[in-house]
Amino acid sequence: AVQLVESGGDLVQPGGSLRLSCAASGFIFSLSHMTWVRQAPGKGLEWVSAINSGGSNTYYADSVKGRFTISRDNAKNAVYLQMNSLKTEDTAVYYCATGMKSAYTARGQGTQVTVSS
Repeated sequence: AVQLVESGGDLVQPGGSLRLSCAASGFIFSLSHMTWVRQAPGKGLEWVSAINSGGSNTYYADSVKGRFTISRDNAKNAVYLQMNSLKTEDTAVYYCATGMKSAYTARGQGTQVTVSS
């Protein structure tokens, strides 16, 4: 079965940085596009960033472009999200998911990111 385990969420001040990690198992990771999605309090799920299976193409929602960087290590079955210049509106539960952008399928349990002073 597909397993996705996120980690790295924390409470951080505005302007700070965090690096999220996702450990994947139960499927052929190197053949799977991956996406980070988030859900802010009281809002729906939105895709934040995506990366193709080989890692050569990356995509970002306008709200995070220039601040977040997605990467992957296919040897470690892991995908990462480096988040810089965090804003209060980035507060959300962050999930990694299989698939590309809004066409994601399975997702993990999530990790909480809170941006607050």
